[in-house]
Amino acid sequence: MTATSTLLMGVGMGLGLIAAVGAQNAYVLKRSIRGDVAMVPIVAFCVVSEAALILLGVAGVGVLIESAPAAITVMKWIGVVFLLAYGAFAASRAIRPGDGLQVDGNARVPSTLGALAACAAFTWLNPHAYLDCVVFLGTLANQQGTDLRWVFAAGAFIAGVLWFSLIGFGGKALRGLFARPGAWRVLDAGIAVMMLVLAIGLVRG
Repeated sequence: MTATSTLLMGVGMGLGLIAAVGAQNAYVLKRSIRGDVAMVPIVAFCVVSEAALILLGVAGVGVLIESAPAAITVMKWIGVVFLLAYGAFAASRAIRPGDGLQVDGNARVPSTLGALAACAAFTWLNPHAYLDCVVFLGTLANQQGTDLRWVFAAGAFIAGVLWFSLIGFGGKALRGLFARPGAWRVLDAGIAVMMLVLAIGLVRG
């Protein structure tokens, strides 16, 4: 696999995981839509946090693989199961969508520090963040080999920059779209398809 294809794989995988509907994304998008806090520090915090989790995964799983090469096979099948389960949940949300993103115009306006604290909780107290970024992305990165694993990690980092910039700075333009459950439904359907394709790729690889 070339560096370019590995980078693009990292971007695609990163977007598939980071863009999943969750508390962190919903909170950032809500703040952006309302425009009640400075979004630059919010977006920067989310990007740096994702980068730290990804780097932790690549470095940590890399040490495990170097000490026990057979672990990559076990992790491969764990990854396949995780991808299929993740895709199934996304498909379920696409089939039975929720109520969309609710924005209460009378809600109390938080300070920037308060918004950062909320983002920190949504990010670092979320077990899925560790599963997605540290375990899963780290495993996929190390399957690319010693040299290309950091290229994959760079792609996942780019995905985080793109996604958080989109929802952090484009919230007002997206207000009408993401206030409806149909937008999340399309997003979840796309995630489900991507997870299935990647799972098949892992099995065949």
